Amino acid sequence: MLTTLEKKTIASLQGNIPVTSRPFLELAQDIGISEEEYLDVVKSLSERGIIRRFGATLKHQNSGFKANAMVAWNVDETRVQDVGRIMSSFDEVTHCYRRNPAPTWKYNLYTMVHGPDEATCHAIAARISESTGIKDYTLLFSTRELKKTSMSYFA
Repeated sequence: MLTTLEKKTIASLQGNIPVTSRPFLELAQDIGISEEEYLDVVKSLSERGIIRRFGATLKHQNSGFKANAMVAWNVDETRVQDVGRIMSSFDEVTHCYRRNPAPTWKYNLYTMVHGPDEATCHAIAARISESTGIKDYTLLFSTRELKKTSMSYFA
């Protein structure tokens, strides 16, 4: 069972986090507690496994990126961890994850890259390929966003 304060804290984390030097202070003030108490609640929720993941989403359309591509890589399973570490170290990579390949789709490692144009995304993928030795890949460019919403647990 969650306390009322824990539910308020979770609800405050579900929306946009203020882009300030102390975003958690603002969130804490919004629910009427101190920043220290707020962070203690978040830490407790995390340690108990109630909050398992905390992430931020960059709205690339508003940040100057005109092109983004999911690069699908065919990586030998014995190398996925090492190759994934290398790929995720590139500043241009915002997501890097492994998925099970499908019978008609051999790719198992994915990176999301952003750039001012498609040529830049291709150049980024080529640099990643050169760095990892993975030559079997394809770029899937976004043409439009159909839906992007986060889970909402408490109003």
